[in-house]
Amino acid sequence: MFEKILIANRGEIALRILRSCRELGIKTVAVYSTADRDLKHVLLADQAVCIGPPPATGSYLNMAAIIAAAEVTDADAIHPGYGFLSENADFAESVERSGFVFIGPRPETIRLMGGKTTAKAEMLAAGVPCVPGSAGVLPHDDAECRRIAADIGYPVLIKAAAGGGGRGMHVVREPGELGERASIARNEAQAAFGDGAVFLEKYLETPRHIEIQVLADAHGNVVHLGERDCSMQRRNQKVVEESPAPGITAEQRSQIGALCVEACKRIGYRGAGTMEFLFDDGHFYFIEMNTRIQVEHPVTEMVTGSDLVREQILVAAGEKLALRQEDIVWRGHAIECRINAEDPFRLLPSPGEIGKYHTPGGPGIRIDSHCYAGYRVPPNYDSMIGKLIAHGSTRDSAIARMRQALAEMIIDGIQTNIPLHRRIMNDEVFGQGRHHIHYLGEKLKQWAADS
Repeated sequence: MFEKILIANRGEIALRILRSCRELGIKTVAVYSTADRDLKHVLLADQAVCIGPPPATGSYLNMAAIIAAAEVTDADAIHPGYGFLSENADFAESVERSGFVFIGPRPETIRLMGGKTTAKAEMLAAGVPCVPGSAGVLPHDDAECRRIAADIGYPVLIKAAAGGGGRGMHVVREPGELGERASIARNEAQAAFGDGAVFLEKYLETPRHIEIQVLADAHGNVVHLGERDCSMQRRNQKVVEESPAPGITAEQRSQIGALCVEACKRIGYRGAGTMEFLFDDGHFYFIEMNTRIQVEHPVTEMVTGSDLVREQILVAAGEKLALRQEDIVWRGHAIECRINAEDPFRLLPSPGEIGKYHTPGGPGIRIDSHCYAGYRVPPNYDSMIGKLIAHGSTRDSAIARMRQALAEMIIDGIQTNIPLHRRIMNDEVFGQGRHHIHYLGEKLKQWAADS
């Protein structure tokens, strides 16, 4: 087992990793920017190293600084968390070349699954259903692009091959729009990801976003831990996640889970990962794989009783999975609300100092956050400041507990999206599990006008 792990991240996920390390008796090294010297995990870690200024490019995205910090502190391994460098194959390769263990998949696997077109080709070969689309990257020939789109059938969706988060993504409903939208998407993708390649997929009007959690070790053992529904999202960013997904049967879970397990075996996957799907009219369509721990992993932990971060660490240390597929049982229902420092309906960031800070409690309530009274939320990073999770014996009981937890939660001094979550938990369509990936975007316009 590792003696010391460097945590190459910040905020709630850094604190989450530190807790699992402490439970395993592993020492920790925190790296931080000058804006983050007062973060909880920095104060709690066995060692802490400042790696640069507030902009992420000079600190949390600075590979050389992070590896140097691991060297001077004699760390054994580096855990990247999510975001930042977690899915950067060059970073994983540099970590291992420098003599440390990267707590995540092998660099070649990250590369393979990081490109949406190569990932899709691999999944098709493994028998995993995919959204109908172009065979590869879209050419620059407009006539050929129109031919490909006509074969798929309008409307189509242009997507960046190398990224996510909605950047480089455009819906095209008419052939005459395709050339201009493709050019805009390429420019956006180049600016966001350093790669202007785009591809086409069939645009599904009202699908749900369903993802499957997998765990794999270096000895060929793979299990899935069921599905999460992440359909309540805006601007392609998830807001509320839950497990299990409403309306997904045990048979459907077993079938798609088995396909994901076999696909992971095919590519020699190692560590925690998530296969993301669109679910439409009873059918699953693969869209991408996230080769890291997910923000929403707590809902899976709550319904399965597992510790996914702990499993990540054990797998990276070379241990075999202790879990077998038949050991995994799903109990009850869990919902997660992402708590962001932003205007609840107009979504503008709201950095600043937190005044009063009170977190809820009670049966089935969990809060993952690095915040406290007096903490100053910096303007340099993602606006998420915590995650509120509610678990109940049924979906209705989980929603009821979440409503009460949101009513109890107090964060003042800054704006948060807690009022938005209260609206969602009281929304009739959400309560019935009939929402889809475009639903919240439509409702936000109405709720913003009402607020």
